[in-house]
Amino acid sequence: MESLRGQLLIAGGGLWDPNFRRTVVLVGEHDDEGAVGVVINRPSPVPVAEAVPPLEAIAGPGQPIFVGGPVQPQAVVVLAEFDDTERAGRLVMGSIGFLPERTDGETAAGILRARVFAGYAGWGPGQLEHELEEGSWIVEPALPEDLFSAEPEALWSAVLRRKGGEFTTLALMPLDPSLN
Repeated sequence: MESLRGQLLIAGGGLWDPNFRRTVVLVGEHDDEGAVGVVINRPSPVPVAEAVPPLEAIAGPGQPIFVGGPVQPQAVVVLAEFDDTERAGRLVMGSIGFLPERTDGETAAGILRARVFAGYAGWGPGQLEHELEEGSWIVEPALPEDLFSAEPEALWSAVLRRKGGEFTTLALMPLDPSLN
């Protein structure tokens, strides 16, 4: 099995689960024991300053907390770009990774940009592979600009258009195809 760490999972057109409909998930870890990641295109209406005030300084003023997935929605996960990769808890790609659980001021000072998530997505052993086989997910390499997109709500369509071919048509699919 090849690890999908650092890859994007784009919800396929037939994935109707409301937790994942039209989502883009960054895979943070993937091995024989399963996979974990965060949904990167679902900002909530709640600002980080209100939900987790101490993290506003690294997320930036006015930034929303993102709905990272249905697993442990009360858990806080921080994806960041680090000036020194030694400061990351778990690197995903290049200088981008997850903040360690215990973060000191020095680590926080080395963050170039960050997103804060409530919860995460998780799959048990073999579950993600099964979902990939049935076409629930489309895999695409993540780009740094995907992870910190200024328009996260448009990311699902944007990544599908970038992938090209038949995926360009899927990117144009209305939220409710029966209204087409």
